[in-house]
Amino acid sequence: MPPMQYWYWWVFGGLVSVLLVLDLCVFHRHARQESLRRSLLWSAFWVAVGLSFTALVWVVRGHDGAMAYVTAYLIEKSLSVDNLFVFLALFGYFAVAPANQHRVLFWGILGAIITRGLFIFGGVALLTHFHWLIYPLGAVLIFTGARLAFGGDTEVHPEKNPIIRFASRVLPFTREYHGEAFAVIGDQGLRFTPLVLVLIAIET
Repeated sequence: MPPMQYWYWWVFGGLVSVLLVLDLCVFHRHARQESLRRSLLWSAFWVAVGLSFTALVWVVRGHDGAMAYVTAYLIEKSLSVDNLFVFLALFGYFAVAPANQHRVLFWGILGAIITRGLFIFGGVALLTHFHWLIYPLGAVLIFTGARLAFGGDTEVHPEKNPIIRFASRVLPFTREYHGEAFAVIGDQGLRFTPLVLVLIAIET
């Protein structure tokens, strides 16, 4: 099928890209702690953007396509609630100031979108050529679900993350935060701030 047949996805992706740029470069250009009211308004806005795409899917793909999109959106939204507790635990562990949390979350979620897309397309390609992989992948999901259901360890332990431990040894870090900066240049040259470790923890 020609790519232009999915023009509505290009429209949606373009709209989201523009909104992300506005969110980082205009609405949250300077670090500040958001009030509860503003946070709720921003959350409602982003949910409205996601749900409003249903109308376009309805026009292009009909009732069944729209219902499939809404179902997938609601499932994804409900699953993402669990991430909020992980983010809060990480911010508490690394003592990230509330004013700097938005910048870390923005880049962390953007990176998650990119890596998730790579995993999805890579997984589809693998399952297309090696259908038998669906069984070990399903077993992993069942095992993970069983651990969660029967009280497996769900606490956040960044100090045990091998990627964070490797980055801590290899990259030059400062011990202090410097606002929302991920890196600073001083007398000793380029140094990364602890926000980079928080970002790595969110990504992994």
